[in-house]
Amino acid sequence: MTSSHGRGLLHLAAAVDLHAEYDAGAFVELVGLAERGALDFVTLGDSFARPGLDALAVLARAAPATGRIGLVPTVTTTHTEPFHVQAAVATLDWVSRGRAGWWIDVSRTEGEARLFGRRHAAPAEELWQEAGEVADAAARLWDSREDGAEIRDAETGWFIDRDKLHSVDFEGATFSVKGPSIVPRPPQGHPARIVDATEGPARRTAARFADVAVVRAVGREQTGAVREELRAAAAGFGRDPDGLKVLAGLVVDLGGGEHAAEPGHGGGGPRQTAQGPLYRGGPVDLAELIAAWHQAGAVDGFHLTPVEPRRDLERLVNGTVALLQHRGLFRTFYPGSTLREHLGLARPANRYAVTGGAS
Repeated sequence: MTSSHGRGLLHLAAAVDLHAEYDAGAFVELVGLAERGALDFVTLGDSFARPGLDALAVLARAAPATGRIGLVPTVTTTHTEPFHVQAAVATLDWVSRGRAGWWIDVSRTEGEARLFGRRHAAPAEELWQEAGEVADAAARLWDSREDGAEIRDAETGWFIDRDKLHSVDFEGATFSVKGPSIVPRPPQGHPARIVDATEGPARRTAARFADVAVVRAVGREQTGAVREELRAAAAGFGRDPDGLKVLAGLVVDLGGGEHAAEPGHGGGGPRQTAQGPLYRGGPVDLAELIAAWHQAGAVDGFHLTPVEPRRDLERLVNGTVALLQHRGLFRTFYPGSTLREHLGLARPANRYAVTGGAS
């Protein structure tokens, strides 16, 4: 199904961050609300710089309570072990039956570095180069156990077809991984990888490895320019640019109910704030903004962060999303069951099954 302007249906995602909340049920409630709106995925932020629950574990709790929506926790690649990170994300894909994503982020502060005592904080360029290497190694590890590698034949006693296990022998600047993974290949092959590509150092990593790039910019033209930059860079890495979805990141305050957007927040675009581009107004004008940016080709969709999660997510789903569905710009149901299917992305072929060895 395509929109009347010939562009594919837009993609919508929402953050379900709840600060100082330690009841998993509160997060599950928000994820369920987003799923009722047929959103592509929800995100849950995480950082070593602030207290809070582990995002991946919380979304693993939400997995059995939901059936279709994608679940995307933030997992940093700094001060963590790449082998463990990929195994955790692969496990989330299994327990959600193919709905896992991974918001890749880095830890920049000396305070975070002191929590681990292994090294000092590093420049953003070095951290994002490492993040790209972790993303690369993770994909290789996900491929290191081919589909069907587990035989589980009680009569013969064979559990694993060793011909379908592969060493990745990955050497990065700060780590090395031999493999294979201890987790079977994820249902999606590769869980979707998301990168905030707003700042320059992250863009190379996003263009080369991300399935979704989020760009936080106040202007439609600025966002569109970054989208074209990312697509061109992806093509330069030998990727199909259509395999990289670019979403505009927007903080939304729908406390105004049905009132018109404040000057500068509606048709003129959002305002820049310390938290990022902010839209403040009603769900109707937000739907107009989303439709206009998408139909102009500036973005493939939006990642929305509610100011007040319970209130704004409800108004987003019942108001903005309903309007976009009525106009034929957004899905009314999930035609697929995995996050990659929601995003219109194919399940990647296993590089080792194709080549018979490391690539």
